[in-house]
Amino acid sequence: MNKTLIISTLLALAMFETANGQKQTSNNRVPLVYQVENTGAQFKAPAMPTIDKLPVIRELPDALEGVKSFADWSHRRSDISHMIQHYGIGTKPAVDNGQVVARMQGDTLIVYVTVGGRTLRLQSEIRYPKEGQPPYALMIGTSMLSLPRQLFDNRPIAIMNFHEKQVNDYGQFGRHHERGEHDFDRLYPQLKDNGAYSMWAWGLSRLIDGLQQLGPEVTKIDTKRIGVSGCSYAGKMALYCGAFDERICLTIAQEPGGGGAASWRKSHELTLEGKNLEDLDKTDYHWFQESQKLNFHGDSVYRLPYDQHELCALVCPRALLLLGNPDYEWLADPSMLVSAQAAKKVWERFGIGDRMDWSILGGHGHCQLPERQFPEVQAFIDRFLLGRDVKTGNVQRFELK
Repeated sequence: MNKTLIISTLLALAMFETANGQKQTSNNRVPLVYQVENTGAQFKAPAMPTIDKLPVIRELPDALEGVKSFADWSHRRSDISHMIQHYGIGTKPAVDNGQVVARMQGDTLIVYVTVGGRTLRLQSEIRYPKEGQPPYALMIGTSMLSLPRQLFDNRPIAIMNFHEKQVNDYGQFGRHHERGEHDFDRLYPQLKDNGAYSMWAWGLSRLIDGLQQLGPEVTKIDTKRIGVSGCSYAGKMALYCGAFDERICLTIAQEPGGGGAASWRKSHELTLEGKNLEDLDKTDYHWFQESQKLNFHGDSVYRLPYDQHELCALVCPRALLLLGNPDYEWLADPSMLVSAQAAKKVWERFGIGDRMDWSILGGHGHCQLPERQFPEVQAFIDRFLLGRDVKTGNVQRFELK
């Protein structure tokens, strides 16, 4: 065997192609991303007991219950997803390919979704980079991309914002519609009790549908390299979007606060100690089903069959970075730390702990990422959106002011 053939054989053994077309080394055969929204769509929902039948669980529920290998994760992930939708945010309805029609108008992606004879229109401009060649990686900002632009300058990454008000126009300031009156509700009147986060996650997924339908020749976007990021209420939005769509390869949730990554159980305990933070009783219930507060207020939180570390775990095996700011007590970052530590065990179980990390640093304004946090954010962007050989997953810091 000649030298060239030996080298080619070794390269072939060292690399393989997953079902979604993503290349990985042979000692890490867990996919980085998928090309379907929900790999567990074939699994039925588990039994959903009434509140009085749910057991009291003082500690964080086991995200890996019943999981013996990675092959079991898709089913377990499906069960967690169903629980979060049933008890927390409401149903994120599935959409058939035939219900979506997409087109490009200049650099603007336009997507029409038709359900029950009613159509919802989404549109978002794509800002293409000056560096590199298409198809480009894409970072989607939920509402807006609050990460500093210098993290993307001189990198071949396109930027697009998801305008969530096209789906559900609730905002904490200014006029807005109420439950049952949003554009999403026209398509799904039976889901009028949904929280906004299920609706917003649904809407962002439809943009990805449009990108896939048109393909990279039209959009100049590589749909195997899509990230999502947002801050504050939009940090929660980014986390729910990333958790509920497996076509997103990188999720960066910046200062998401209570209802995002922060453990509901831990936040309840800290509230009892006199902390003023966003716990299950004090969050904004336009974002969640109102039944969540009715059923799990106060000490009833211990009957919640999941906690927010499992929302984080839904991102696995894809990449997740949590960013916090402990200067703002309301954000409940000590509770997010508890969730982060518990969630990371899921990635570690499958030998991919370097795909999940957290960095919780003070000394800066809300949603104003300081330069000393740039390195960990840049590493995740470079590795998971650009495929560069950089180390991730080894920061895991929490610094009080």
